[in-house]
Amino acid sequence: MAEPFLGIARSLRGRAWRERPGDTRAAAAIAQSQGISDIAARVLANRGVTPETAASFLKPQLRTSLPDPSCLGGMDRAAERLAEAAEVGETVAVFADYDVDGATSAALLARFLRATGTDARIYVPDRLTEGYGPSEAAFDRLAAEGHRLVLLVDCGTTAFGPLAHAAGLGLECVVLDHHLPEIRLPEALAVVNPNRMDETGALGGLAAVGVVFLLVVAANRALRRRGHYRSRPEPDLRAWLDLVALGTVADVMALTGLNRTLVTRGLEVLAQRCNPGIAALLAAAGVERAPRAYHLGFVLGPRINAGGRVGEAGLGAKLLACDDPEEAQRLAETLERLNKERRQVEADVLAAALATAPEEDAAFAFAVGEGWHPGVIGIVASRLVDRYGRPALVGSREGSRIRGSARSVPGVPIGPAILAARNAGLLEAGGGHDMAAGFTLDAAKYSAFETFLAGRLAPLALAGKQAPPLDIDAGLTVAGASGGLLAHLQAVEPFGHGNPEPVFALPAVRVHYARIVGKNHVRADLADSGGGQLAAIAFRAAETPLGRALLETDRRALHVAGTLRADDWRGKGAVQLIISDAAPATP
Repeated sequence: MAEPFLGIARSLRGRAWRERPGDTRAAAAIAQSQGISDIAARVLANRGVTPETAASFLKPQLRTSLPDPSCLGGMDRAAERLAEAAEVGETVAVFADYDVDGATSAALLARFLRATGTDARIYVPDRLTEGYGPSEAAFDRLAAEGHRLVLLVDCGTTAFGPLAHAAGLGLECVVLDHHLPEIRLPEALAVVNPNRMDETGALGGLAAVGVVFLLVVAANRALRRRGHYRSRPEPDLRAWLDLVALGTVADVMALTGLNRTLVTRGLEVLAQRCNPGIAALLAAAGVERAPRAYHLGFVLGPRINAGGRVGEAGLGAKLLACDDPEEAQRLAETLERLNKERRQVEADVLAAALATAPEEDAAFAFAVGEGWHPGVIGIVASRLVDRYGRPALVGSREGSRIRGSARSVPGVPIGPAILAARNAGLLEAGGGHDMAAGFTLDAAKYSAFETFLAGRLAPLALAGKQAPPLDIDAGLTVAGASGGLLAHLQAVEPFGHGNPEPVFALPAVRVHYARIVGKNHVRADLADSGGGQLAAIAFRAAETPLGRALLETDRRALHVAGTLRADDWRGKGAVQLIISDAAPATP
């Protein structure tokens, strides 16, 4: 086993530092052939990019990356039915989940249908009164409104009862989803899901909005074949890649393969701010420069989600589908206000959840509280994962029922475990991804459910109980962490799940000044023997060993690791280090 990077076998966050493995000869060849800096080439090689694949990685092209949509089961049938609706001007009902993936999927369909000459009726269920996913009551309402075609986006794969009810009402339903399925499929005109048991899995990493984009491509092709565009302009589907990028990043899909192409091209579209809703939300959030993947996941995403969490569920989809700048501004301001409310609600629930810390040897954390707001329990579960380094479930008890969300860690798939518990009769509803899931539970079965999960997750969770190692891409001096380096690293973007931001280690730096800012964040100024200074911040760290070490400004040297980002607060090309970890520098 290789020696720990800088000799750090256990950091202030309990992690071993290791140099991310990479082929140095490949890095040199990439730098030479692509004309990029040595450090950017090294980051690429560290991520498995080879001299042969470097060009396509650095400049992904939609025309070579996009598959034929017909490769997915049910796609042709779904596309022909949507094209038929567009031809005759039939208003299509779109039933969407209330998260960002659902909102972007619904807005994409609304914009496509509007461009082809018809309309979409977007229906987003209320989290508090209707819960997750389609219901019989929702289908009753859509049928009463006179709809015949219902597209379900980012949900529906396991909605057997509601979809059977919809069929009985004469509704034609198309499911466009990516959540893990069971062996059987629900009753529907078509179920398009790259994770179906009869699929190859090649597109299994797509978000729902990626699946919807493929449907739009297929339906547009069908309309072209039918001659629909002889009397009207054909829409440029690339203009809506900003929505695809937003949904993909916010749903934490891996930014590799097709997803990397969709997000890269989508960020280019997003920089033009042609979507009035996105432009208004960026303005409300104070983002003036060209957005990066970070802004999609951590600035736009939470604000779009805020409507579904603590306000009106359909606000996000309505904003993203809106073409009126004044209406978009009003909606964006409402979401900005709701996001502030969400933060306070989240803080209150998190404090209560932390009061029920798991046992040291527990395979997962499980916190349940009376009346906790369902809109924030997923975020709180993520915070518990960060705190305890193991899967976490958070539930809100309402009478005899518990509605909950689960989040996990790499190597411990939570979605299949939840689905297995449902199949075992322990849950009323449940499902999700490897890293996230939702469930509804009869409170009387709480103990049985907890025991079932312990038996299924314990071997995996306890095997990886130690904090994961921190992979370091390279060491840097303070002077080396400059705006020029950020410019070089832009070639490797977008960063996110599957293509992580490079982590750099700054050896033996000293904290010249540190203070607590916001809620438990620690801002510091770092300096090394070269005399330069670098602004840094450690988020949610004030009450941790890392935060305490930064705040003890006694000039003791620290090895500090983190990622580099533009400092929008200081501006003028300033750079700051987002601190991931630190360790005392031994003499």
